[in-house]
Amino acid sequence: MIATSARLLRLITLLQVRREWSGAELAAKLGITTRTVRRDVQKLRDLGYPVDAATGIAGGYRLGVGAQLPPLVFDDEEAVAIALTLRTATGSGVAGVSEAALSAMIKIEQVLPSRLRHRVNAFQFSTVTAPAAGPTVDGAVLAAIGIAARDHQCLRFQYRGDPNAGDTRFTEPHELVTWGMRWYLVAWDLDRDGWRTFQVDRIVPRGPTSPRFTPREIPSGGVAALVARSVAQMWPDEARSRMHGRAPDRRRPSE
Repeated sequence: MIATSARLLRLITLLQVRREWSGAELAAKLGITTRTVRRDVQKLRDLGYPVDAATGIAGGYRLGVGAQLPPLVFDDEEAVAIALTLRTATGSGVAGVSEAALSAMIKIEQVLPSRLRHRVNAFQFSTVTAPAAGPTVDGAVLAAIGIAARDHQCLRFQYRGDPNAGDTRFTEPHELVTWGMRWYLVAWDLDRDGWRTFQVDRIVPRGPTSPRFTPREIPSGGVAALVARSVAQMWPDEARSRMHGRAPDRRRPSE
């Protein structure tokens, strides 16, 4: 029974790290027969893992998409990375994410082995999380923009606080960028025929997404450079100060 349980965990891990495996490949990795692979796959299905199988020469097994998130298996480094990432996500500035990240972090830390929990707690005691300095972003708006950018669909939205923007902006959304504690959308503004950067907390999507577009080539420097120039324009003033006084004598005293 112990050997079977360990083998099932190993099988889950293999299905998670690669898109598709043949029965022969899984049998070789696990040191079992292809018949045992088929039985183990059925056991995983009984446990709630949506494992898809295709027959024939090009057939194989893959972890499918189910109605619910099945149990996942992580190695030591992955578990620590997830726990630390969830700690930092509690101050992400996205509405609802902080609470969900805290809940997920507690669940993970409860089942971490003591050797890994010690590493995660060391990070907690040596790190201070500053309060969020930027505005809160609506998670639903962030998701809507991300889906439009991923699917290359035009996005129409109202841009609050911009007196020159008119009622709506019609854009080709390219990418979401985080800068400090703020979220920005880099998009091609169809009305102004140029690249623009928008603060996500000021975006109010209007209507469904529009037809698809062909992504344009980003100018040199990438989206980070576009956001940097946009942020710099928000703080155009520079100040210089001059101090009068005698410079300290940096010569070593004579011995």
